Amino acid sequence: MTDRVELIWPSTLDDALRASTHRLVRAVTETGGAIGYLAPPDRAETDAWLDGVLADVRTGDAALALARAGDGSGQILGCALWRRRTAAASYRHSAELQQVMTHPAARGRGIGRLLASELIDNVRSAGLELLILGVRGNNHGAIALYEDLGFREWGRLPSGIAVGDERFDDVRMYLDLGRPVGVVLHGSAALGAGASRRRA
Repeated sequence: MTDRVELIWPSTLDDALRASTHRLVRAVTETGGAIGYLAPPDRAETDAWLDGVLADVRTGDAALALARAGDGSGQILGCALWRRRTAAASYRHSAELQQVMTHPAARGRGIGRLLASELIDNVRSAGLELLILGVRGNNHGAIALYEDLGFREWGRLPSGIAVGDERFDDVRMYLDLGRPVGVVLHGSAALGAGASRRRA
């Protein structure tokens, strides 16, 4: 708990929690937050997003953390989630951290750090090996937070994110969570399935 904030890990959401989460997403989007919406979404859009996330939660392919005010109001002050990257067997050992957000009125209370830290622990407990994320290149505060939590940049697509007529770098980061005994790391060596050697 951080400054009277409690985390909940829902697999279903009642109407009150959906409405509060919708208000959070709208408030973050209205202040320019890079959470996947170019304009503030309506309730139907956030409900559809939540339905998709919760479906993955129930199959063990995701986890959703909501930071709820501890004052009895039930207000959702922040949220974040992880999702398994894909159904393809070769990527199921990894997940993506997505939509980490804090309500503009609750920033500076450590909610984003709390959410990200708890999700890292949750992904590790799920037995996954890698956690990746994408962040807009102009979001230096978020990049610094993720670096502080152990993430490292593995790629940057220049001008890869479009917001109207503006372009921003798409920064990709990863956190290595460890490997099971017996896993062999080939990296980029020309070894193993699908390997080929560069022609002279």
